[in-house]
Amino acid sequence: MTTEIRPSRGLADLDLRELWQRRELWYFLTWRDLRIRYRQTVFGFAWAVLQPVALTIVFSVFLGYLARVPSDGVPYPAFVLAGLVPWTLFSSALLAASNSLVQGRDIISKVYFPRLLLPLSAATSHLLDFAIATVVLIVALFFYGFTASVTLLWLPLIAAQAFAVSVVLGTLMSAVNARYRDVQYALPLAVQVWLFLTPVAYPASLVPDQWQWVYGLNPMAGVVEAFRWALLGTTPPSGQMMLSSILSTLGLAVIAAVYFQRTESVLADVV
Repeated sequence: MTTEIRPSRGLADLDLRELWQRRELWYFLTWRDLRIRYRQTVFGFAWAVLQPVALTIVFSVFLGYLARVPSDGVPYPAFVLAGLVPWTLFSSALLAASNSLVQGRDIISKVYFPRLLLPLSAATSHLLDFAIATVVLIVALFFYGFTASVTLLWLPLIAAQAFAVSVVLGTLMSAVNARYRDVQYALPLAVQVWLFLTPVAYPASLVPDQWQWVYGLNPMAGVVEAFRWALLGTTPPSGQMMLSSILSTLGLAVIAAVYFQRTESVLADVV
């Protein structure tokens, strides 16, 4: 008896059940990425906190102290740090996922498994960093006098959206990177620019109301504003922004699924 494995070619062929059936491989790949990332490091998981803290210091000096950027009535360092934690999850997971297929070229050419597991596990490995940074952020906010409120219950859902955005874009970019290696050079630059297009160092309230829905086409705009609102009680993101963020994420998910599946049929040849 011969079993022939054919690559999926459309959304109708997308079998998410296979990902669940291979969940042990998902766990193994995630654990492998974690070990590789922190192997032979001195600070280890402390890097999950050092990166957003360092950027918070820089933004606080140049934008908070010198430029006097508004922060919705809360201390500027707390304002920025609450925006950088979800942003760091997004940016780190996106960059890791985008390189996952190229870095996994050896295993791709030797054995069959759902290729989608590579960008998915690469992004998943950054969830632990996010959890550590979030705990440290909450502890730091207590020193600023913030107290827990019922809005904290929204944090898991908001974090899930940030993770979904990183997985969707990471999956798309991993397939593009498999064909065109320029992605690994252009994407880090694009992420740096994207940081300033997202309300991390400034509030989204600076954007006029009539442009909120356009601003929300950046899927991370609503995520960062909602994360900050859940922690600090700042102005919640507008309904227009959140709707645009969700719809843009869904649209990108469709594009990513179609392009990834089409690339999967020639992946072993181009990677």
